[in-house]
Amino acid sequence: MGAAPETPRLDLSWLDLYGDSASAELTKKGLTLDAIDIGRYGSRNDLPRDMTPRLRGAVSREDAGRQGLTYQTKGDVWADQCRSLYEEAIQRQWSSARDIPWYTLKELPDEKERAMCQVATMLAEVEFIAADVPGQWLPAISGDEFEVGLFLMSQIMDESRHADVFRKRALANGGGLLKQGAGLGLRNLLEAQDFTEMSVLMHVQAEGFVQSMFRMGELIGPTQADKRIFRMAGQDESRHLAFGVMHLKHILAETPERREEIHHYLDKAEETSAGGGSGDITFPPVFESLCILLGGGKEHFDEGVAKFLLLRRRQVKEYLHRLEVAGLGDRQERLGPALAQFAN
Repeated sequence: MGAAPETPRLDLSWLDLYGDSASAELTKKGLTLDAIDIGRYGSRNDLPRDMTPRLRGAVSREDAGRQGLTYQTKGDVWADQCRSLYEEAIQRQWSSARDIPWYTLKELPDEKERAMCQVATMLAEVEFIAADVPGQWLPAISGDEFEVGLFLMSQIMDESRHADVFRKRALANGGGLLKQGAGLGLRNLLEAQDFTEMSVLMHVQAEGFVQSMFRMGELIGPTQADKRIFRMAGQDESRHLAFGVMHLKHILAETPERREEIHHYLDKAEETSAGGGSGDITFPPVFESLCILLGGGKEHFDEGVAKFLLLRRRQVKEYLHRLEVAGLGDRQERLGPALAQFAN
């Protein structure tokens, strides 16, 4: 018989790694990310950073492989309140299958049903891309700012659910998916080369305009199911907007020299969104659908146009307000002509 295999020697050196201990305290909201942001595990600007997937606070090892991370400073991706926004996101998840009162759908006049389906088609397309975009940036974010990654993951889930629920709405009541848009504004999001560029274009500009539509949709939705869809989606979208505004505010405070660069991103986005792209309400089939819904039918189309112009003005005013809160209040003087006409 051969010799018995040698029993591996125990190596318990990992037990002596820490000279300190951590004990997080429960809050009224439970054990939150804010509660565990303590001691040397907390987020700060002077962390020793590397290019590995090591999460903040873990002891590094010499043979860890590099991950090729793009962002190694907190300022590149951080947004104040991202921890609380993530906590809210995981507590307020909802199901498009169970939490929408689909049984309240009723037969609508053909023009109204088709109008709702056209709006739902556009929103399903927009939200599908909005779920893709954050995922492109997850591998670039350091484990030292894992909270940003967690928030983006929650956003991917939100946007996926929106794409799901609007597709279901288009197919649930005798209509169907209708006209595809050109997708020019959506392509801008996919082609962003910097995290802040992506966040400003998606969170602050594009999703802000979509949020205005969600608020309007809750008012004009012809059934309780429609109203609930827009209300629940708008609830999610508010978190994404808050992250974008807080990130932009952080960037302008920490690196004010980037101000003109950010204006340039907005110049490009405003020009595209004002040209009737699929992600904008001036896309002709969406414009006409909204006017039918706002007016109450084709016979009241002119009334619908008047209400549409009020919606457009509200979109632009809310957009400028978000930029002002973030510290970019001078944007109003630089608005392109297509949006400036609604600003005053």
